[in-house]
Amino acid sequence: MPTNKPQPRAKPLTPPRVKPSTAARILDSAEQRFAQRGYGATSLADIADDVSIRAPSLYKHFESKRALYIAVLDRLLAPYVELVGRLLVMPNDASEAGANLLAVVQHYMRTPNLARLVQHATLSDDEELELLVERWYGPLFARATELTTNAPYLGASKTRALSLVVSFHAMMSGYVTLGPLHARLTGTDPYGDEAVNEQLTLMAQVAMQLWRVEHATPEGKPHA
Repeated sequence: MPTNKPQPRAKPLTPPRVKPSTAARILDSAEQRFAQRGYGATSLADIADDVSIRAPSLYKHFESKRALYIAVLDRLLAPYVELVGRLLVMPNDASEAGANLLAVVQHYMRTPNLARLVQHATLSDDEELELLVERWYGPLFARATELTTNAPYLGASKTRALSLVVSFHAMMSGYVTLGPLHARLTGTDPYGDEAVNEQLTLMAQVAMQLWRVEHATPEGKPHA
């Protein structure tokens, strides 16, 4: 006689966890070390200890400390450069200008080690900074300045456009790297969702204002 007894459900299969490769773990450690202490103050021995290998074994994966540093920068900057390159186009209106900037700032804040690495390289004012400028930041700044020059509120001033690009980048980078100082000064968490969203909203609104046609005269110059 058939019964209506429920049959046990099959347990869903859990995909096996893939252990990160040694090279990936080296990169993870190196990124954290370079972001916290900078290139010069980071030793390969410290990174090897983090990964539980002997320092000479690092050379099986990266031929030198500099090669490891470049690999870390590539991993951090490749997605950023791809995103910025895709969004560095002439916006159709103020809303699109704000949305594009918002996407860039959100990415920057989700990868705080990028800002910290750039800060250390800047303070060192050495070959690390030259590397950043030549391979990544120089082309990005040039393209951003070219597009920003066409913002109606700037009146086609290249000098103003460059100053604006520098200011926006300083706002992004400084917000990340100066977080501990701001936390002491304000008593709030600058990395919390509410504070970050407020900063993102502020920067997007500034970008939108620069691209609002009503702020420019018919000649393309800002009102006095």
